[in-house]
Amino acid sequence: MPTSAPSRWLTLLAFAIIYFVWGSTFLAIRISVREIPPLLCAAMRFFVAGLILFAWTIARREPWPTRPQWLSALFIALLIFVGDYGLLFWAEQRVPSGLAAVMMATIPAFMALSEIIILRTQRLTLRLASALLIGLAGVAVLISRSLNLGGAPIDTLGAIALIFGSINWSVASILTRKVPLPPSKVMSAGAQMFAGGILLAIVSAAFGEFHRFRPESVSRGAWLSLIYLIVAGSIIGFTAYLWLIHHQSPTKVGTYAYVNPVVAVLIGYFFAAEPLGTRTILGTLLILVSVIVITTANVKKPVPTLASASKNAA
Repeated sequence: MPTSAPSRWLTLLAFAIIYFVWGSTFLAIRISVREIPPLLCAAMRFFVAGLILFAWTIARREPWPTRPQWLSALFIALLIFVGDYGLLFWAEQRVPSGLAAVMMATIPAFMALSEIIILRTQRLTLRLASALLIGLAGVAVLISRSLNLGGAPIDTLGAIALIFGSINWSVASILTRKVPLPPSKVMSAGAQMFAGGILLAIVSAAFGEFHRFRPESVSRGAWLSLIYLIVAGSIIGFTAYLWLIHHQSPTKVGTYAYVNPVVAVLIGYFFAAEPLGTRTILGTLLILVSVIVITTANVKKPVPTLASASKNAA
């Protein structure tokens, strides 16, 4: 922790990165998976980003992860990068990027349930129950085919994949408090991303994506989107996040959870002509109200590091 206050402009830049860069990654994913098989695309993103972060920590002579820490990183990576990001990349072939971000904003609700069921550090209060019901109503608005709200509902399989991804992420976030991981946040993130990239590549190969992939047929736009995800989304975004949690209050930093879905919806609308009708607006508002109520229920609770940089950090 530095002894002097950080520059105001540096603070604004870091917030702009976690607000707008992380919010824009959902559209970058959608662009890249149109031409690159989704699991392979995610594998390339996290393998390269994790390798760079991991190499950087080794160059700084930080301690190499122990065997138990590697096993924990591998297990967490299975839940986060295969069970969450893999499903997110796959779902964005079927779901608009903005709505994918909104669906992933349900992660705090599932984290609250995980704390009640797994850690038992939280109890089901009236406030929490109301927030969970509001979030559930938001999801229902987005996926229901019976509500006459205009606009098509989210693809059913895509919505199911995103919900399961959110559950996997929330469980992984809780488990990071229980399993041994490297004390260095950057080392831990690099190890998890690197392991996640390898696991995603294995699953991608098992589904035959390597045989379907033709690098020469991928457009420059798709490659640039993937590079953007690696550099801006994973490396720069995570660095800005780590810097902020050392210089700002967890409550302020945690506001990215409300901003990212809104940014993703607006970017999808203005830059990709994604629909922005009554259904999208109402579903988004309900889910965001749920997120705000849940995440402000205990402002003293610290912001988790990698596993909760949710995607919010897509």
